[in-house]
Amino acid sequence: MKRPRKRASSVAVIDIGSNSVRLVVYAAMARSLVTVFNEKALCGLGREVQSTGLLAPDAVAKALTSLRRFRALCRVQKVGRVYAIATAACRDASNGPDFIAKAERICGVPIKILSGPREAKLSALGVVSGIHNPDGIVGDLGGGSLELIDVRGNRVHSGVTLPLGSLALQDASHKSLKRAERIVKGDLSAVAQLKAGRGRTFYAVGGTWRALARIHIIQSGYPLRVMHGYSLPAAEALDFAQRLRRLASTNMLANIEAVADARRPLLTYAALVLEYVIRVARPKTIVFSTFGVREGLLYEMLPQAERAKDGLICAAQDLNELLSRSARHAQELIAWTDRLVRVAKLRETDEDRRLRHAACLLSDIGWRVHPDYRGEQTLNLIIHGNFGAIAHPGRAFVALSVFYRYAGLSEENEPPAAIRDLVPPAMIERARMLGAAFRVAHLVSAARPGVLPATHFRSEGRKLMLVFEHRMVDLVADRAGSRFKQLARLLGRTGSIVRR
Repeated sequence: MKRPRKRASSVAVIDIGSNSVRLVVYAAMARSLVTVFNEKALCGLGREVQSTGLLAPDAVAKALTSLRRFRALCRVQKVGRVYAIATAACRDASNGPDFIAKAERICGVPIKILSGPREAKLSALGVVSGIHNPDGIVGDLGGGSLELIDVRGNRVHSGVTLPLGSLALQDASHKSLKRAERIVKGDLSAVAQLKAGRGRTFYAVGGTWRALARIHIIQSGYPLRVMHGYSLPAAEALDFAQRLRRLASTNMLANIEAVADARRPLLTYAALVLEYVIRVARPKTIVFSTFGVREGLLYEMLPQAERAKDGLICAAQDLNELLSRSARHAQELIAWTDRLVRVAKLRETDEDRRLRHAACLLSDIGWRVHPDYRGEQTLNLIIHGNFGAIAHPGRAFVALSVFYRYAGLSEENEPPAAIRDLVPPAMIERARMLGAAFRVAHLVSAARPGVLPATHFRSEGRKLMLVFEHRMVDLVADRAGSRFKQLARLLGRTGSIVRR
C-alpha cells in the first residue's frame, strides 16, 4: 500500500518595515516559494524618525494591532514556523527597542533587527532566488532606507545602506522636493556600488518602486500585470520618473487608483531616487523584483543543494505534480524532446533548453478544463503564474507552447496578439514547434508513463522518422502520423512513422 505523502510544514515571515508591516505565509520552506497568504498594513513607523528620532505613537499603536492579528492568523492557519524581522525604522529610532519588546510579546517569536548591510544582503539573495542568473545592482527602497548591493549570478558582494527611504526622505526634507533632490543627489553621487552598474541591470525592490511599475504598466497598455520581472530600458525609466515628478508638482498624482492611498505621497520620492540612481549608475535596464528581503531570508536557510536548483524548474515541477495526470510522464517528455532536439540538430541555447523543459513540465496542466478552453485557460495560468526565475518573454514562450499543444496550430486558433508581441517571431516559431511536438507525444502516450521511452527519432537526409518499438506498435494511428508530419514540416523536414 502506498503511504500518503507527508504534508510539508508551512512557514511565515513577519516583516516590520518602516512603512508597512506585513505577514506572508508560504506553503513550505522550498526553492520555489508558494505564497498561501499575504497581508500588509501601512503603518508608517518611520514617518518621523529622521526629525524626532522616534517611532510615531499612532504608528506604533497601529503596528501592534496589526501584529496581534498576524499572530492570530498564524495560529488559525497552523503555521509551522514563524520568522520575524524589522528594518530601518526600528534600528534607527531611540524607542525602537521598547517597541520590539512589545512586538515580541505579541508575536511569540524573537524579532531580528536587521543591520543595513544585512538587509542589503538579504535583498540581494531575494533577487538571486527570483531572477535567473542576475547581473547588476540590487536597490531595495523601503520607507526608511535604500540598500544597494552588487550581485553576479549567486555571488553577492558587500552592500551599503542610505537614509533615502521614501518616508525618511519626506521627513528629512520637510516635504520639500527641492531639498529632497539635494539630499538624494549628494548621497548617491559618492556611492561606489552604483558606479559598478554601468551597462548592467538595476534590480528595483520595494513596495513603492513596485507601485511605480504598476503605474507604468497601466499607462503603457502593457498586456501583463505581473510585476515581477517587468523590465524597462533605463532611458525610458528615467523619462517616466521625471514625468512623475512633473505630475507631482501639479498635484496630478493624488488620484491614482492603482496605488494605495498611503503610498501616493511617497511616489514622488521613489521616482526621485530612481532618477538619480539611473543618472549615477547608468544601467542598461531596470528590472522590478517582487522577491526581496523575505524571500532572501528563507533562501539563505535552504541547504546548498536546494539553493543551487533552478527556481523556474522547481515551480514547474510543483505545478506538474499538482495538476498533471502523470508527473513521471512530464519527465519522460523532457527526455523525449531532448532526443528530438539532438536528432533534428536544432540550435538551442541554455535558456532555450530550460524554457523547453519548463514547458514540458506544464504541458498537461489543463487536462481538467473543458476542451474548448484548455488553450486559453492554460495560457492565462502560465503567463500570470505566481513564480519567479523567468523573464516576461520566457513566460510568453512557455505559455504559447502549451497553448499550441491544446489549441492546435490553425490560424483561427491564434492566441491574443498582445501576448505574441511579448516575444520575437523566432520564439513564436519555436513555441509552435514545441506545441506540435507535445501534440504528437500526448496523443501517442495518452499522457501515461512508459510509452515515450519506447519511441525514438531517426534522421536520414531531410527525412525525420518517429520509430516505435515492437511492443508499442499498436499505438500507431493515422492521426499520430499526420501530427508527426506537421511537426516535421515545422522543422523543414518530411516526416513518417516507422514500426520496428
